[in-house]
Amino acid sequence: MDNRALTRAFQLAAQLMELHDENPFKIRAIEGTANALDALSFPVSEVERSGLPDRTGLSKTAAAKVAELLDTGTFSDLQRLLDITPPGVVEMLKIKGIGPKKIRSLWRELGIETIDQLREAAETDQVSKLKGFGKKTQESILEALEFAGQSQGKVLYPQAEQLAADLAQRLREALQTEQVAEAGELRRRLEIVETVRLVAATEQPQKAHELLNSLDGLTADPRRSGPFAWRGRATESGVLVEVLVVAPEAFATEVFLNSAADEHLDETLPGVQGGAPATLRQWARREKFQQEEALYEKAGLQFVVPELREGLGEIALAAEKKLPRLLEDGDLRGSLHNHSTYSDGNHSIREMATWLRDHGYEYLGLCDHSQAAHYANGLGPERVRQQHQEIDKLNAELAPFRIFKGIESDILGDGSLDYSNDVLASFDFIVASVHSNLKMDERKATDRLLRAIENPYTTMLGHPTGRLLLRRQGYPIDYKAVIDACAKHQVIIEINANPWRLDLDWRWVRYALDQGVQLSINPDAHHTNGYEDMRYGVLMGRKGLLTKDMTFNAKSVEEVATYFAERKANIKPPLEYKKSLFE
Repeated sequence: MDNRALTRAFQLAAQLMELHDENPFKIRAIEGTANALDALSFPVSEVERSGLPDRTGLSKTAAAKVAELLDTGTFSDLQRLLDITPPGVVEMLKIKGIGPKKIRSLWRELGIETIDQLREAAETDQVSKLKGFGKKTQESILEALEFAGQSQGKVLYPQAEQLAADLAQRLREALQTEQVAEAGELRRRLEIVETVRLVAATEQPQKAHELLNSLDGLTADPRRSGPFAWRGRATESGVLVEVLVVAPEAFATEVFLNSAADEHLDETLPGVQGGAPATLRQWARREKFQQEEALYEKAGLQFVVPELREGLGEIALAAEKKLPRLLEDGDLRGSLHNHSTYSDGNHSIREMATWLRDHGYEYLGLCDHSQAAHYANGLGPERVRQQHQEIDKLNAELAPFRIFKGIESDILGDGSLDYSNDVLASFDFIVASVHSNLKMDERKATDRLLRAIENPYTTMLGHPTGRLLLRRQGYPIDYKAVIDACAKHQVIIEINANPWRLDLDWRWVRYALDQGVQLSINPDAHHTNGYEDMRYGVLMGRKGLLTKDMTFNAKSVEEVATYFAERKANIKPPLEYKKSLFE
């Protein structure tokens, strides 16, 4: 059980305690344990049980609960609460936008114990009549339920990647072969995966079936399976799982055919003459290839990496040998848009900075929340001053590593930035993001962003739609208008690399590049583990043809410092600081 699973268990326990109106001090203690586990940078499962209090900083009581959870998969408080709570009510705790107190009202006053009963009550206008609800809350519940229904059986890319990796390793061992590969949506690096697909080569397909049927985490679907295809679902997430079993000599070809969209496989190839195959699918069916590169070469194309195989113009670029070298993980030289304990982060500025330095990066862009984000302990002007003094000391100590003074400034309802201009002027750079009033229509939401982009202090636009994949739809915006405005005002757009966001959506990356807009792969890290998310942002950038040259945080520390300084110098009127605050 990893740290995230431990954290989720304690978060669930706290929710259930609130649902049952238990002692608020005990609830806070459980929440504190969850937060402490989330902040740890080492795997708790690898710590000796007797050493948990010392290594984790938890009390002996909390550490005992963690040990019990590690050993049994639950702990007494959590299990007691689960035993007295209908499973459907526990499921309702996952609905975005309604907390345990409201669910308690729905359960106790309306007798609602399942998602279906909740939907029916909302559709028949029963929910709005409860005290503390109303029409707007009822509409929000229906919207959340509809979104949850659309998300059922789907998982985020990291979840699919982990499941596929585990299955692939088991198949390699059982079949005694290295010819096992991920395919489908996963190999194309889609942000949401509906089917986890693998291709395995063996002369004994029944061995693959025997293995898959024996695994506790999978449920087979015999009606959809056959001798050369096992199909079923992952029990916990409900995502479809498909394992295709092929002869060893057909392995590379089948991996290819199952790693591209139909539009890519069936697009007519430029310059086809005589009896030559007209599509990549025809080439793959006519000849056996040992490597995908050989197939593209035979078809007269530059090699197309799997994440580009969407049928979005990559065939034409490959025919003209114009596919660029795409961004790679190793190209990133710093991390911008990160949080510390000054706002809602789990690690200090020093800890966030030294992790990056020790892993070969050149700079940290610190962007704690601004003062309007009360829920995230946003910084008032005095705390901004304190933070800047600490950064100055750390920069003197850690040089040549550099910490840039940034802020994630809330874009307020009218499109203005949080803070007055004199405070905004004290930062090296500003990431402008929307966190509130997410129900605007497209025109208002777009106008709000356009005003923020026009602000000369805005350096970068953060997570443009505010979406949370599989949890919450983003607010509707006119992408072209927003990207065009960023081009006009030379505002960088982030690809928020948190796998719940991945926003800017990769489908708009190419348009941004065509307009000359630089992109930044930002992890939005709230702890040092969050830096690992940058690889997901790189994958999304690659899907949109992002290159090193157009990636802002692939620049050196000197280049970034110069860019920020020149941008500030060009703001009219000249920057002025309030002496009482900044001197």
